[in-house]
Amino acid sequence: MGYRKLGRTSSQRKALLRDLATDLIVNERIETTEARAKELRSVVEKMITLGKRGDLHARRQAAAFIRREVATTTDENGNESTSFALQKLFDDVAPRYADRQGGYTRILKVGPRRGDGAPVVVIELV
Repeated sequence: MGYRKLGRTSSQRKALLRDLATDLIVNERIETTEARAKELRSVVEKMITLGKRGDLHARRQAAAFIRREVATTTDENGNESTSFALQKLFDDVAPRYADRQGGYTRILKVGPRRGDGAPVVVIELV
């Protein structure tokens, strides 16, 4: 099988990956279980590739997947500005990887979760 089911129906799985992908784009670093992070990696890398393309069709494809969340960004002068996650993807995140051919995320193992012992990892943008 080409993907993990994560113990959910297809609509629940899509909603979970949409939320995690949006959170990763907004925060650039999140903590989740290992199985979720490994599935999230392929989704986020596709979104960043769409961001690198940058045309209208790519923006609409990404907008169909990324949730409409507000992201706060800080420029080099320390000024904060608010924008949506999609705008942050196309304006801030994707240009960072213009010369990189994939491998935009890093997964770092943290250890087991206290409640159920699930392996927890930190997934972040490189």
